[in-house]
Amino acid sequence: MKEYHISKHNSFYTIGLNYKKADAHIRGKFSLDEAAMENLLAQAKEQGIDGLLVTSTCNRTELHGFAQHPFQLIKLLCDNTQGTIEEFQEVAYVYKNNDAISHLFRVGTGLDSQILGDFEIISQLRQSFNRSKRHDIANPFIERLTNSVIQASKRIKNETELSSGATSVAFASVQYILQNVEDISNKSVLLFGTGKIGRNTCENLIKHTQNSKITLINRTKTKAEKIAGKFNLVVKDHGDLQTEIRNTDVLVVATGAQSPTISKDLIYTKKPLLILDLSIPKNVSDDVAELEHVTVIHLDHLSQMTDKTLARRKQFIPQAETIIEEIKREFIQWLETRKFAPVIKALKNRLNTMKEEELDYQSKKLSNFNTEQADVISDRIIQKITKQFANHLKDANGDADDSLELIQKVFQLEINSQ
Repeated sequence: MKEYHISKHNSFYTIGLNYKKADAHIRGKFSLDEAAMENLLAQAKEQGIDGLLVTSTCNRTELHGFAQHPFQLIKLLCDNTQGTIEEFQEVAYVYKNNDAISHLFRVGTGLDSQILGDFEIISQLRQSFNRSKRHDIANPFIERLTNSVIQASKRIKNETELSSGATSVAFASVQYILQNVEDISNKSVLLFGTGKIGRNTCENLIKHTQNSKITLINRTKTKAEKIAGKFNLVVKDHGDLQTEIRNTDVLVVATGAQSPTISKDLIYTKKPLLILDLSIPKNVSDDVAELEHVTVIHLDHLSQMTDKTLARRKQFIPQAETIIEEIKREFIQWLETRKFAPVIKALKNRLNTMKEEELDYQSKKLSNFNTEQADVISDRIIQKITKQFANHLKDANGDADDSLELIQKVFQLEINSQ
């Protein structure tokens, strides 16, 4: 990557882990909340890393960035999570340069999602970029790559049916409830946590169960009240959690806590209770499943559910991959132009110097010389000349290096690769 003059580091890496090899417990250890991501980026900046994206979802945690060695990124991740380097090595993947670029395209377009075609990751990618931008750690490569992935995602959404039908973690949870709880429209449902997955689950519950007996609890009550007002639901205080659990038939847990919020001590029930834990890390203690009458289902179980919607989506993978290749090719072409950016810049500087010398000479020689007009004309000529050289280099393919060398030699250019 050094030849592209993007970063002072030689290579672009993706390091991370996801649902394919890391179970919910391990993913929980490596999950990053907002504060941890902010801290990680600040540390990376201090260490001289000049381009980095950090994403952490229920399915995966990944760092995409420039480094001398991937261990720099791995250590940053482990320093800001509960996971160890040894645990990371057991389940991790590391991609470099073109492989890292391809991986990010697949992630951002839903091809690598736990539920095929789930596009929720793209909004997280946008947030990741904005976060990096705030920390001044999003170089032109990171910005262009993020925009290219977002463009591919939009096109796949609009031109294929990869995301057709309602299939997501939130919808899968409601499907499970519909299939496993009799007379759900008359059962009591408690939703604990009103983050994005919680809100989506709430909307799906109302849409597909026709159940009006849904209660919301959130640590910040005002957030729950905002959603409840939209759907005319009941909101209870966080202090009422234990009482509400005792009276409910279905408990959906979608909080963003870093440790379990539902423990064995909270649950006293003599009737069947279904608990869906949609959180990473797990927010329901493992020993809760030992309780009589209680069934605990984690989002990993929900994501394994296969139905006609997912089977249909698979038909559109080749079409999605064609779109990805097209936009990735455009990105690589842009990247190739970075090779000769310093030469074009140096050429422009050289031509400007020649222009200034000539204008100075002519203004002294001719009494009625129009410096302003000559300046405008010569600037346009310089612009056309540099554009012509740039277009030639773009089309030169394998001969670009020879052309670069010739341009430098003819114009005696001094190149500043920074």
